[in-house]
Amino acid sequence: VNGIWMGVHRDPTNLIETLKKLRRKDDVHPEVSIVRDIRERELRLYTDPGRVCRPLFIVEDQQLVLQKRHVRWLTQGTTDDGEDFKWQHLTKSGVIELLDAEEEETVMICMTPEELETARLHGQGM
Repeated sequence: VNGIWMGVHRDPTNLIETLKKLRRKDDVHPEVSIVRDIRERELRLYTDPGRVCRPLFIVEDQQLVLQKRHVRWLTQGTTDDGEDFKWQHLTKSGVIELLDAEEEETVMICMTPEELETARLHGQGM
């Protein structure tokens, strides 16, 4: 954690999946960086302040989690139930993730919806 060795774990893949799920549910602070370095056999967690984080839309099962209702709620400032809806709600509801430069190097990033569609079709062998 923040460059200090804390311990070992037998199932790093499952640990990373769990940590990312917790971050997407806002149980782990959204600015905590989770980086797996397979070559070094390390899992690095960064919580130190001052790291620049970039918001990215989350893709699950090759589908964008962001839906039209999220955009509508952001534009209106409220959900259909009348509850406040702001940018930070996208993070808390698992629609966007904040990634620093170190974590960005470990994920696939599409710059446009068209790239996502191309990747989806390529994944299906089309």
